[in-house]
Amino acid sequence: MQTVMESLENALQLEAAKIHYQLPSGKLTEQTLALGQGSLSDAGALCVNTGKFTGRSPKDRFIVMDDITKNAVDWGEVNIPFASKAFDRLCDKVCGYLSGKEIWVRDAFACSNEKYRMNIRVVTETPWANLFCHNLFLRPEPEELPFEKTDWLIIHAPGFSANPLADCTRQENFTILNFTRKIILIGGTAYTGEIKKGVFSVLNFILPHYHKVLSMHCSANEGKRKDVALFFGLSGTGKTTLSADPQRKLIGDDEHGWAEGSVFNFEGGCYAKCVNLSEEKEPQIFHAVRKGTLLENTVFFANSNRVDFDNISLTENTRAAYPIDFIPNAKTLSAGNNPKNIFFLTCDAFGVLPPISKLSKGQAMYHYVSGYTAKIAGTEIGINEPQPVFSACFGKVFLPLNPVAYAELLGGLLEKHPDINVWLINTGWSGGGYGVGKRISLRYTRAMMNAALDGSLNDVAYQPHAHFGVQIPKSVPGVPAEILHPRELWEDKDLYDEAANRLAQLFISNFEQYAAKAGRETRAGAPVISDTIIS
Repeated sequence: MQTVMESLENALQLEAAKIHYQLPSGKLTEQTLALGQGSLSDAGALCVNTGKFTGRSPKDRFIVMDDITKNAVDWGEVNIPFASKAFDRLCDKVCGYLSGKEIWVRDAFACSNEKYRMNIRVVTETPWANLFCHNLFLRPEPEELPFEKTDWLIIHAPGFSANPLADCTRQENFTILNFTRKIILIGGTAYTGEIKKGVFSVLNFILPHYHKVLSMHCSANEGKRKDVALFFGLSGTGKTTLSADPQRKLIGDDEHGWAEGSVFNFEGGCYAKCVNLSEEKEPQIFHAVRKGTLLENTVFFANSNRVDFDNISLTENTRAAYPIDFIPNAKTLSAGNNPKNIFFLTCDAFGVLPPISKLSKGQAMYHYVSGYTAKIAGTEIGINEPQPVFSACFGKVFLPLNPVAYAELLGGLLEKHPDINVWLINTGWSGGGYGVGKRISLRYTRAMMNAALDGSLNDVAYQPHAHFGVQIPKSVPGVPAEILHPRELWEDKDLYDEAANRLAQLFISNFEQYAAKAGRETRAGAPVISDTIIS
């Protein structure tokens, strides 16, 4: 069997001066400190700075256009084509840059379901990026190493800067997926999220395209009755907070697949946001920041090594990467049955959507393609309206295929299992939009979600929303009835009707880009604009 060094030399002509293979987290932390690339927090976490890039750079993510991808990928501003020959030249340059250096190599798995498991080998320029991979991906047993067969190779070279004119990139940093050579090539950026989301993008192509398995940007947990729940939502909707339930086992916090009879985690760890992290608000994540955890772009309190999680002087996108078993109630095998409940979380700052409503299959497909939330107006002069955000499937930037393909897979699974409940949860405003109404109480949101999970909403009466058609429960245990119907909380009902019409039009306008590929049932899930409102 080839050694790891021989494998890299034969496949890439990458001749490293030294290879550090499959080092434990303690050794990687020790090496990072010795190289002056990080420091320890008072809790023992390794703190690093990712430099210029503290987040992903979507405009610099490319996919090689080849025989595999040419007619399958949904090309456009999300999936930017890259020429095969240009990739080969750039890959040779990166491998030449790494040759003669010390590098860190790790073999890991993606997908906890063995039927779809993918062997990945990651080559990193720094030990702390290798620690990130140790924490985030599934960890093989010693007897499974080294891999005889690698399905995908990831090369992470933050110290290499591309020449945009010669290398056909937009700027010095790049992430390029090559489905023929099965390589993810990353350069010019130290932000480790590019590694994680590169693998996610690959799975978002392979699983739906070849296996008809739905890949999902969501968290998942499991109740005592083995009932699985999925939580979809964009940033600010409460996905992490609401899915973190001490009474339910965590399957995973970000990336999952759904094959017939199985929801399974793609990863073996969590990459949690740390901005404003506190023991009171998010105790599980707070206590996961300890020895073995990688903290990115956080700042210490003055004259100490205690992390100031409220300090966003480097970025608001501060992150903690840790193994999933750092969460006390994480499920050992990161998989479960078909979901019983699916939650689409939105923060509607317009104050239109009900705090909880039930969706039909067509409405579920429509809202899945829409991926709606709203962001609060910023400090820019003249902007005093919330800003709508639509991200298909709650993660459009990671989808190589047309979003309708994923919605149709969701619809097919819901068709086979009509007992699955799909809920739209509004964690935003009620009684008026932002600046007039009030944010829906987290206490009430949890009560509504718990009622959905424990079956309390199975036998209550429902009423359709006049614009969106979603079914609003007339009663929820522990929640005042007037909270459930947003129009009733508006002092001026005409203003509510106007706001509802505006939001419906935003949905309709956004969906136009998908309408040609969407089926009749999905299109029928759209809201309507109406002059006649029934309260």
